[in-house]
Amino acid sequence: MSKESLLECESIVKSFGDNHVLKGIDLCLHSGEVISIIGGNGAGKSTLMKIIMGIYRADRGKLVLSGKELKNINPSIALSNGVYLVPQEPMLFSNMTVQENILLGLKGKKTENKKKLDSLIEELGWKIDVYRQAMTLSIAEQQLVEILKGIIRESKILILDEPTSSLTFNEIKSLFSVIEDLKSKGVGIIYITHRLNEVFEISTHVVIMRDGKITLKGKVSEFNNELLIKALLPEESKLDVERKLTEEVVEKKGDGHSVLKIENLSGNGFSNVSFDVYSGEILGLAGVVGAGRTELAETIFGRDKVHSGKVSLEGTDITSLPTRKVIESGLNYVPEDRFKNGIFKISDIGMNISSASLRSMGKFFINKNYEGELYLEYKDSFKIKSSSINEEIANLSGGNQQKVVIAKALASIPKILILDEPTRGIDAGAREDVYKIIYKLKSEGVAILLISSDMEEIVQLADRALTMYRGKINAQYVKKEINPENLMSSSFGVTKEVVS
Repeated sequence: MSKESLLECESIVKSFGDNHVLKGIDLCLHSGEVISIIGGNGAGKSTLMKIIMGIYRADRGKLVLSGKELKNINPSIALSNGVYLVPQEPMLFSNMTVQENILLGLKGKKTENKKKLDSLIEELGWKIDVYRQAMTLSIAEQQLVEILKGIIRESKILILDEPTSSLTFNEIKSLFSVIEDLKSKGVGIIYITHRLNEVFEISTHVVIMRDGKITLKGKVSEFNNELLIKALLPEESKLDVERKLTEEVVEKKGDGHSVLKIENLSGNGFSNVSFDVYSGEILGLAGVVGAGRTELAETIFGRDKVHSGKVSLEGTDITSLPTRKVIESGLNYVPEDRFKNGIFKISDIGMNISSASLRSMGKFFINKNYEGELYLEYKDSFKIKSSSINEEIANLSGGNQQKVVIAKALASIPKILILDEPTRGIDAGAREDVYKIIYKLKSEGVAILLISSDMEEIVQLADRALTMYRGKINAQYVKKEINPENLMSSSFGVTKEVVS
């Protein structure tokens, strides 16, 4: 008996300005299938799911649900056609109870829906108090609530975006049992994950996405870990050119002087992390979304709470110091989201560059001469394209904004700089300029912790590389060991965990 076609994506194309996110995606989901979609950060997975849900509209291509082409799909139409997306980041109403969040908008009688929910929770064996307010839930508990919202609606197509990232072993086991049950009932499931072991445990089919394209797809039985990792890797020819460029530009070595020492550090999203960063060294930290890299950086920087462990800067304990004190001690951080945390959008360039070093400029009045000197210094050395010091930073291109954010961090004269996804969202020309800035800092003896999801970037820049997987450092590579295959394998958990 042939399975019913639930979803067909035909030649889906989507761009945001000059950023071509999806470049002709063809995907088909039948009843009773679980398609695992794997891909690095920026591969286009989430954009494709948002198009299926009607949150975004494709520039070109066709979307067919249960044999019916939908041209003007929106979330309401998607839901009415049996599509439900369980997001990676929970989106609950904080002042409502668990029960109210789950049953909101659900058709049928309220009393019957409540009984249905209670039965579902009992069947799963999940310990959730339905009368608790959503604001009191942990991230893991919020994730369970989002999954329950999808399951109780008896959707024909269930999209699960990294559903196990915050769950315990027992909760994952229960979820997988539910998935098996849904498969037997003819539900089609799209399962986005970074965990290759999960692919072989629950999937019928697998799809690899890279750079807005599908590079591999087929039945899970036709593949193994090695084949999946190979499909995730970028073109070797491009990497060879970049490796040669790196070797010509800078000699890779540190001077052996430990600047930052992390000892058994635990916090929200990571645990028992230990490593050193040395003067004049670029230490790469690779991993996928949810690995805990940004959480680690923000905890070191004093933005988040340390659960246990120690952070030392040149022998001085800076654990749990407020961010201002951390900066004064000689550590600064360029965040992943420059729009949210890196820039003051309605302020001028001068104010943005000088904001991290205001204590050097006077307690009550801003020293405009000092601000002007900083602006001219970084405008010239970083090739920042701007009309004047008074130009609003919001008017600059993404690449020039990123240069200003790095200049702002350097104005505090750091001994160590943490760069979190420093080239995300900027063009090739600006990327090259940022790389030159990083090389210059290295040559001046600044220690750099480079967090990047771009494996090519780690290969090109890092003297040494670590990978994080599920909140822990699971591998370290040096010299020729720093290659895309090793980094990709470790980032997806296909290595033995390092024993400290």
